[in-house]
Amino acid sequence: MEANAFDLLKDYATAGRQYDIIVLDPPAFARSRKTLPAAMRGYKEMNLRAMKMLRPGGILVTCSCSFVVGEDDFAAMLTEAAQDVHRSVKLLEKRAQAKDHPILLGVPETHYLKCFICELT
Repeated sequence: MEANAFDLLKDYATAGRQYDIIVLDPPAFARSRKTLPAAMRGYKEMNLRAMKMLRPGGILVTCSCSFVVGEDDFAAMLTEAAQDVHRSVKLLEKRAQAKDHPILLGVPETHYLKCFICELT
């Protein structure tokens, strides 16, 4: 299937589709600090729509490969999205990129991938 993720999530939510697990792994939304505000709005919209479709106890695996999106900002965005849909989100696990893309101390750009595995109630 090929589709615009924002449109697809909106259509599925409108249709009342429900899922036990949803995985969101979009391309980098922010390539610079200048594009960060728009990227955060995009991440929030995508996650909010997914949260609407998760059954209670459902699992959301959500990622950002934008270096300029920090873990704290990503977590705050998820919290806001969950509040907007009147859900609680519990962080089960955080992950980063695979070992073949090492994180080099002193080179913050190499710690680009945020992957949060969450349970929604």
